Amino acid sequence: QVQLVESGGGSVQAGGSLRLSCAASDNTYSSKYMGWFRQAPGKKREGVAAIDSDGSTIYPYTDSVKDRFTISKDNAKNTLYLQMNSLKPEDTAMYYCAADARWLSLSEYEYNYWGQGTQVTVSS
Repeated sequence: QVQLVESGGGSVQAGGSLRLSCAASDNTYSSKYMGWFRQAPGKKREGVAAIDSDGSTIYPYTDSVKDRFTISKDNAKNTLYLQMNSLKPEDTAMYYCAADARWLSLSEYEYNYWGQGTQVTVSS
């Protein structure tokens, strides 16, 4: 079973940047499709970005983060990343990484393993 631990969240002013990391415990991590999701208070969890097992293919980003967020992974370090630039107050949410989807997807129902989340707060 894969254990996922997110880090890198925090508080930042609008226009700032953060880099989220998700460390995976399982050495089969490199064979898994992975994604980043977020959930703001009172809202449904939404998919943000997803990447295939070797990092060569990225699912189209959700519209609200296009050209601002970049997903990547380092299989040698068993780590998934989300670089977030030009942050906006509406990006405020708990961010989760997820693993073990059957295919590239931004649907939370496709993923079997989830981290505990890291909070991102963007002030105006």
